[in-house]
Amino acid sequence: MQRTQSSLLARLARVNPTTVFLATLVLVLVALFAPGPVGGLLLLALAAGLVWLMVTTWPVQRPATRVLRLVMLTLLIAVALAKLF
Repeated sequence: MQRTQSSLLARLARVNPTTVFLATLVLVLVALFAPGPVGGLLLLALAAGLVWLMVTTWPVQRPATRVLRLVMLTLLIAVALAKLF
């Protein structure tokens, strides 16, 4: 591990991708079926985590990947705000 790397990032790199996918899927489903403000806040929390991850990995992503991630993040925030209000 390089000195500039975070220990959190090193731990995230070792996490099983299937586990992360299933945990995120459960979180999204709970947020979508939860009553209005609770579900909206859960989706906004997920969006905040994705923003942190995008900021961290931005320099190493291809432009096409960046655009796709921004579109998906925008959709997630739109759904969260619609559920919140």
